[in-house]
Amino acid sequence: MSCVFPAGLFFAKPMRSKRYVTMLDPFQQRYGQLFTTAILVPALISDILCAACILAALGGMMSIVLDVSSTISIIISAAVSIIYTLFGGLYAVAYTDIIQLSFIVICLWVCVPFMFLSPAVTDAPQTPHFNQSSFPSWIGEVKLEDAGKWTDDFLVLSVGGLAFQALFQRILAASSSTRAQVTCFAAGGLTFFLGIPSMIIGALATSADWNQTDYGLPPPYERGEAGNVLPLALSYITPSWMSVLGIGAVAAAVMSSMDSVMLSSASMFTQNIYKTMLRKQASERELQWVIRISVLLVGLAGTGLAFNKTSIVELWLLTTDLLYCLVAPQLVCVVHLRSTNCYGAISGYVIALLLRALSGEPALGLPSVLLYPGWRQEDGVIRQYFPFKTLIVLISFAAINLVSWLFQLAFTRHLIPQSWDVMNSFKKKIEAEVEEERPISNENKDFVLSTAL
Repeated sequence: MSCVFPAGLFFAKPMRSKRYVTMLDPFQQRYGQLFTTAILVPALISDILCAACILAALGGMMSIVLDVSSTISIIISAAVSIIYTLFGGLYAVAYTDIIQLSFIVICLWVCVPFMFLSPAVTDAPQTPHFNQSSFPSWIGEVKLEDAGKWTDDFLVLSVGGLAFQALFQRILAASSSTRAQVTCFAAGGLTFFLGIPSMIIGALATSADWNQTDYGLPPPYERGEAGNVLPLALSYITPSWMSVLGIGAVAAAVMSSMDSVMLSSASMFTQNIYKTMLRKQASERELQWVIRISVLLVGLAGTGLAFNKTSIVELWLLTTDLLYCLVAPQLVCVVHLRSTNCYGAISGYVIALLLRALSGEPALGLPSVLLYPGWRQEDGVIRQYFPFKTLIVLISFAAINLVSWLFQLAFTRHLIPQSWDVMNSFKKKIEAEVEEERPISNENKDFVLSTAL
């Protein structure tokens, strides 16, 4: 919800009105092919990590609720989503999303009253094993020294989500700019509605007396299994048949997300790399096969990473981390600031990449070379509690604009010869302004239709 509202306010209208096909189109028009490829890399890695994250979440849930091997559930889920995305394209994604979202709404909301009626919840304050003072509040607590990290993570998940092609896949497929904005606002409200049952289930699981269930004591958060509280609550607090409906809702959510990220990566590679740089004269049938092969490769890569033992929360944060630090400031500049050029974009990209790598990442085993205020060493690992990711975004944004202004000043004042414009940045800028005024070509229309077949 936190990213679709800003997307509707600031990006849906300008990008849909210019008839872009993918999120990378504005980069390609203004900065050229080289920088577009550089932007594709973090976007592609993020999609693969996202696919791994959602498959790992489903595998962990099915192993708890249905006592099925997580490996088997990951393989089956990946195979189903890859197959129908391969042959259905955008139409399959759209139609299955409708079915899956309906299933999510019905199943999760139906589970809530059964949890309220569970003896472990209704009789918890009266049981001798239950001591309310010994149980942490379900609301939780954010300490002042941790506020920087929580703020950083919130901005990563919200602003970083703006740079997902899966989001713009829906926006750019809308019939008009107005429809694109309305879709974003409606999605924000629906996301809030869909999140309510999960919050209720988490609150009830925290206040429940687990000693009245087969799970027993200590409760999940004392065993370090707080991340699995949803499947544990469905498995031990609701009837067995109801837990099956709950796993069905989560499986539907996984399928809905999995097909989106696979198709988004495939469309970016096909439209902005293969069609533009590798095979400019490719036929529609050839592009369809390139999309299908790309979907297969992204799906297999995500499936392989899903077997990694990295925390699902860390994997999800890492997914949007790359987009937040590297792509989000670039997207704001290329869409809303006409003064930026390729030299500034490259400078901001390199600075953000260097700073992010030097800041370290425990999930990848990267050591922290740069230590920000408030850092701590926990279990031999340095963890940053300063909002350094947001600082990197601000530095990158400033570098893009400052370097762009300096190069523009140097070339327009003839301080640097025009022959030194190796990126053809100022020539591309003029061509891009002309290109933006043209209606979408028949070639792009054919590509949009081909992705839907």
